[in-house]
Amino acid sequence: MTDRGDAPNNSAPETRSGFVALIGAPNAGKSTLVNQLVGAKISIVTHKVQTTRALVRGVVTHGATQIVFIDTPGIFKPRRRLDTAMVTTAWGGAKDADVVAFLIDAERGIKGDADTILDRLGEVRQPKVLLLNKIDRVKPVSLLALAKAANDRVPFERTFMISALNGSGCGDFLDYLAGSLPPGPWYYPEDQISDLPMRQLAAEITREKLYLRLHQELPYSSHVETEKWEEKKDGSVRIEQVIYVERDSQKKIVLGEKGRTIRAIGEAARKEIADMLEQKVHLFLFVKVRENWGDDPERYREMGLEFPH
Repeated sequence: MTDRGDAPNNSAPETRSGFVALIGAPNAGKSTLVNQLVGAKISIVTHKVQTTRALVRGVVTHGATQIVFIDTPGIFKPRRRLDTAMVTTAWGGAKDADVVAFLIDAERGIKGDADTILDRLGEVRQPKVLLLNKIDRVKPVSLLALAKAANDRVPFERTFMISALNGSGCGDFLDYLAGSLPPGPWYYPEDQISDLPMRQLAAEITREKLYLRLHQELPYSSHVETEKWEEKKDGSVRIEQVIYVERDSQKKIVLGEKGRTIRAIGEAARKEIADMLEQKVHLFLFVKVRENWGDDPERYREMGLEFPH
């Protein structure tokens, strides 16, 4: 007769998985937070508002739970067709998630776009949590007042005080999600950190460098596409990308005097893409004028957005 105490214990921890949508006003810190949680850069961060356009998914494995974060475009009052598509995408991402995390810039508080989002959050049926970001810049008494004001308007399950930049409070947030997401199989392999194809990630990196370099001069309506991606026999990769602008005057700004600006953008992007791929990269950038690309349904499809009619 076998003693029960000697029986092997084959019970592995139950796996959990789910989607968490991060929503908030432009520049609340959503992309910085996704990069912090994932532990790698998958979402671009610039001074320019509304740089996240489509839904970017970052994958975090925390214990036996796989958490898929959806970095949505910032929600703001749309003025153009592209704006409308981005705001629709952001709310769509919230409605498809298991948990909605609303990020507020604690320095700015509840005003403008953040105030508008709070008004609409009541319509979202999913469990909601509140994240107060940039807590290192605000006095504790102001944080408590801000948390109370938000919770008085929307029934949040939990409130987390975090710093997306240095990671403070992010561990508690992950622990909470790991325990509250439903049991189920993982959606992605354990070592995968994003569902964006490498071609698109590379284009996003170049778009970030473009905005960082020219955020004062270059209008928001510019777009980067990876047109060619060739793996070479020596282990390097040749990448050709096109930067689309709407006017000749914008093309001149991107090129710069004697091509200096585009060379600097290309060098910064090449270094970061090479680090991401862990292989040598030959990057070639071209600038083309495509008038009114913001009205072209094909461009929206390539960005993962629905074309608003």
